[in-house]
Amino acid sequence: MSLRKVIKTKASFPNDALKKVLYLALNNIEKKWTMPLKNWSGAMNQFLILFGDRVPLNAN
Repeated sequence: MSLRKVIKTKASFPNDALKKVLYLALNNIEKKWTMPLKNWSGAMNQFLILFGDRVPLNAN
C-alpha cells in the first residue's frame, strides 16, 4: 500500500528513476515495520547488484 502511494503520484518515470524511488520509499517504510521481512537477504542482494556501493553494507 505504501509503495503504491509513492508510485501513484507520478504518471511516468524516466530511466531508472522508478528503482530509485522504490528503494528510497522502502528505506522510509522499513522504519515502521515491526515484523521480520521474508526473503530480505535476496532483495538486498539485488539492491547490491543494481546500486553497488550506494547500498550500506550494515543494512539487514
